[in-house]
Order: sequence, then C-alpha cells, then structure tokens
Amino acid sequence: MSTARLLLNCYFERLYELLEQKKSRLCQRATELLENIVREQNIFPLADRDKFQAYHDAVQAFIIERIESYNPIGQQYSFDGITSQEAFEIDLQLNWYDSRAEFTTLQLLAKKLTSELQSDDQLPQLADKIIAQCGAYPDQSIIKDYQSDPDTQKLPDYIVSLTIEEIIK
Repeated sequence: MSTARLLLNCYFERLYELLEQKKSRLCQRATELLENIVREQNIFPLADRDKFQAYHDAVQAFIIERIESYNPIGQQYSFDGITSQEAFEIDLQLNWYDSRAEFTTLQLLAKKLTSELQSDDQLPQLADKIIAQCGAYPDQSIIKDYQSDPDTQKLPDYIVSLTIEEIIK
C-alpha cells in the first residue's frame, strides 16, 4: 500500500472518530438546518409534520450511514471481492452527484502531504490537515451539485453534508 493510500485511510478513520464522537450534535444540528432550509426554500409547509418527519428521519439515517461509511472496519467489507476502483465506480453510479474531481483533489493533497511524512506517527496530524483543507469527502460535491440543481430528493444528503462540514470546522 502506498504512503498516500495509507494517509487516506487514516483520513477516513479520523473522520469516523470525529463524527462518531459528535454524533448527537450532528443529529441536533441537522434538524435545525432542515427546518431552516425547508422554511427558506419553501419546500413544503413546516406545518406538514408528516412530510417534515419523513425528511427528518431520512436525514438522521443518512448521518449514521455516512459515519459508518468512514468506519475503517466496515470499509474493508463494503465491497467484498472487488477492487477499490470497481467499488469507486459503483459508488459513482449509485449517487446523484459526481465526486470524481473532489476525490482527485483529495488524492493529490495526500500525495503532497506524504512528502512531509517522516514517521507513521505523523499520519493523524496529516489526516487532520486534509480534513481542514478538504472537509469530509464527498461533501463538497454534494453541496455544489445540490446548490446548482436543488431537488427535494437530494435534500437529505445536502443537509448531512452541510452539517458535517459545519461540525468538523
């Protein structure tokens, strides 16, 4: 495994630890953002509690799903028997947003930062630098794509991405 790949694994692990630790705050803040966005964009009347509850439940489930997507233990079993490139391509086909450019940026930064690496003990600090510069992958792609073409079906992912980016900064 290359040093850059090792650093990216550490990046995902750091995201998992950070978000798992702040899960209750993420859930609370996501609810606040959902209320604000529904009101500001007039998506549906906030008085429609059933509709709001459905979106709220989806957002809460997406938060847990996203945190688990960074779990280093779960990652190795997600796409058993296929290469990481094949898993990446399947992921792109399943999502409504295109995160290839964001992932390329993440890879390039990891490669650049590995030039600073003198020992494996520095991996967590370098992973924190990636988080500070890039945020949590694939948030930037989700936010950009939602803002360019808002759609209620995209709303839960968008809320989760906004919330994660706010919490990790």
